[in-house]
Amino acid sequence: MESDILDILDQLGYEGPLSEEAGLLVACGRGFSSSEYVSLVTWLSCRLSRITDSHTQESLITDDPHRCAVEVSALLKDCCCPYEGLASRIANGDVRETRDYLKVLLFVASELQAAEMEACKHSSVCVEMDSCLQELRVVCETLQLPDPAGPDAFSAVQQQVKVLLKQLPETHVGDPAFKSSLHPDQWSELEKINGALAVEYECRRRMLIKRLDVTVQSFSWSDRAKVRIDRMARAYQPKRFSLRLQSSVSVAHLLAAREDVCNMRKTSSGSSREHTACAVNRILMGRVPDRGGRPSEIQAPLPEMPVWKKRTDGGGRGGRGRGGEGWRGGRWRRGGRGGQYYH
Repeated sequence: MESDILDILDQLGYEGPLSEEAGLLVACGRGFSSSEYVSLVTWLSCRLSRITDSHTQESLITDDPHRCAVEVSALLKDCCCPYEGLASRIANGDVRETRDYLKVLLFVASELQAAEMEACKHSSVCVEMDSCLQELRVVCETLQLPDPAGPDAFSAVQQQVKVLLKQLPETHVGDPAFKSSLHPDQWSELEKINGALAVEYECRRRMLIKRLDVTVQSFSWSDRAKVRIDRMARAYQPKRFSLRLQSSVSVAHLLAAREDVCNMRKTSSGSSREHTACAVNRILMGRVPDRGGRPSEIQAPLPEMPVWKKRTDGGGRGGRGRGGEGWRGGRWRRGGRGGQYYH
């Protein structure tokens, strides 16, 4: 549970003293008597209240453990906490277990995460505008222009690009790979095609990232790695959360592509091997045992039942008084002396 809490806190941008597993467990062991625990709950609840506007958490900032417990109990009731009886037990001061305090953090942090995701869905237009503004700021910073403010920002960028292009050699940029002009409906179809490709590559990225998570998780199964879980998490999680599921390729990349992107070159060519050759390539693999697997060399399995043959003339008869067994008269009979049989 504590690992899930740390992952969610990291995604929410928490950088307080309870970012480590050991410190988190110690603070949860003390409960509301721990100032770090109260500060973390306050930080989560205040951000949640700003998004939902359903509960005011200013009274959580207090040194009185009983008052803090009452406020947290009210928060859990307002959010319909699924842990049965947890809110009432907190209000009555009956919570003593570290796991119960971990449940409080997990629930509040999950509610905050869900609220932020829902807020992003309702404000998709604002998010898109903020993203465009952020990209424009990056362009202005690259071109050493002042921070964009007003409708003249695009004109300033265009003018600066023209000035810089005149300072470059003629063959520095190259000709564009896409030289055609499209109608508005064709641009719309191109956007749909790019959207379909983005969905496909997102599915592939999800699969690869899941395989990465499972592989890294398997490293922690050994006894030596169990004592280094925190160090592994600090090294892996920043890189893991930097991996985006959605593809960042857009139609703008098509327009910005140059003709050199169409040059196909084999990875085994001499120019490519200059950058990929290493000392490992000089090592030859020795003789390995034959693992088989060739269908032409596999023998067919033996039949599980005898082959049915056509009855021949005069067959299936037994002499009188002669031993033997067979299927006669609708029964399995065993012959013997005196014509006795058993079934």
